[in-house]
Amino acid sequence: MIHIVRIDDTTRNGKKVLNDLRRYHKGIEFENPVEKGIIPDGYVTGDEFEKQVNENINSYSKKSGIL
Repeated sequence: MIHIVRIDDTTRNGKKVLNDLRRYHKGIEFENPVEKGIIPDGYVTGDEFEKQVNENINSYSKKSGIL
């Protein structure tokens, strides 16, 4: 039987469970949705991230009177 479990790896317990599971090589398989081409909501490419950061810097600079 295969069980699907969702683990929040941003929490302390989630990180501990993942570290414990990684010790076992048989019977445990990790799926990475990005490898399958399924990109979760909120993820951006490096170019999109850079563009957003530059826009935020310019906006802040204009508000502060730097530019």
